[in-house]
Amino acid sequence: MPMGLNDQQLQRIDDIVATRRKIKRGGTLFRNGEAFASLYAIRTGFFKTCVATEDGRDQVTGFQMAGEIIGLDGIVNDHHTCDAVALEDAEVCVMPFDRIEELSREVTALQNHVHRIMSREIVREHGVMLLLGSMRAEERLAAFLLNLVQRLHARGFSQSELVLRMTREEIGSYLGLKLETVSRTFSKFVEDGTVEVKQRHVKILNTDALRRLVNNQQPCQ
Repeated sequence: MPMGLNDQQLQRIDDIVATRRKIKRGGTLFRNGEAFASLYAIRTGFFKTCVATEDGRDQVTGFQMAGEIIGLDGIVNDHHTCDAVALEDAEVCVMPFDRIEELSREVTALQNHVHRIMSREIVREHGVMLLLGSMRAEERLAAFLLNLVQRLHARGFSQSELVLRMTREEIGSYLGLKLETVSRTFSKFVEDGTVEVKQRHVKILNTDALRRLVNNQQPCQ
């Protein structure tokens, strides 16, 4: 929610997001090709976005968690360009985009906030391109874990522990790695004392080691 709004403006925004929708694990919030009408604020749960490749495989394009906005892909051409699938039981707040646009014209703070959200998405996409274009397997997984834990920490969770809501295979699809490579890299991190892994529970023991892996890769600014 943007800061600096008066009670009346807050109430009007609240009216926009009054509708909630529950999605069961494995259920779809929206599908590729579906008409775009709303943005969704994830209230609880975890989602993945994915597209079907020509050979029928699912290519994961992102993971979204509680407190984040999903559905921005539909703004450009008025239809969604991916599927959004719940990785666990989830609830979203439905925000009709025409009403957001209408209110944004009157409330500058809201317009700026929407622009910031869209800008963050562009930056994220750029980061993924860098990840897939130039990083080795260890660097990719290190960047992925650091990004996840940073986003979770911003929402009040632990700085060093997380539960992976996605499978190793889905992580591999997102990072452009084979399942075996993801498993092997996790094992190497465990052997090096960098992380502790118990099924889907991951504890980062040496954040600096992960950061060094990623930062050594970054080009000079």
